[in-house]
Amino acid sequence: MPAYCRATAYDAFAIEIPRVDSTLGLFRAAFAIARHEQPDADVERAEATIAELADTVGRRVHSTNIDAKLAHLHDVLFDVIGFVGNVDNYYDPANSYLPEVLRTHRGLPITLVLVYKCVAERIGLDVRGINSPGHFLAAVKSDEPASTTAKPSWMYIDPFYGGQVLYQDDVCRRIAETTGRELVDPLLWLEPATHRQWLSRMLNNLQAIFAQAGRERDLYAMLELQELLT
Repeated sequence: MPAYCRATAYDAFAIEIPRVDSTLGLFRAAFAIARHEQPDADVERAEATIAELADTVGRRVHSTNIDAKLAHLHDVLFDVIGFVGNVDNYYDPANSYLPEVLRTHRGLPITLVLVYKCVAERIGLDVRGINSPGHFLAAVKSDEPASTTAKPSWMYIDPFYGGQVLYQDDVCRRIAETTGRELVDPLLWLEPATHRQWLSRMLNNLQAIFAQAGRERDLYAMLELQELLT
């Protein structure tokens, strides 16, 4: 039994580890993190919210074209519903809790990308999380081939800033400006996150927030969850 993490959160997180490589497993494990502070949070209700969002987008889409799907997805998520980054209270732990992100439509880049991925995949888009330094992003597979290969290219999406569409040069420039780091190999900054890396980064974010706030028991609780990923 965990010494610091609420048992309902710990158990729910542990259950998802064997299937964490699936999007559903990732979503449920990420949701379980919030149950440390919100033990009564209902994951089935959250999944129903994701399904409703996807159904709303799906009813608008009358084409298999990726750009058409993307346009309707962004209209629903960012213009109608209003998902956006919480720039006014960035370090609020609630920004890392999926129940709160789905309720308030505010969050950190990494939680907003997760909502984006879950909805987008239900309408047939291929979405990755991008583990870029300082700012987590989404990548959506495009119809257009990359200029130097025959493989499809990827568009980079920033749900924190209302679904802004970026390309490789834009992403690298933004990371360099944000972190002050010198660009050596852009591909190193555009690596897809494994689902374990995704969850670990969420837990790292909360550990930093709790450490700054002097919330030692909550910090240790997040460390207990992180041990389950190893």
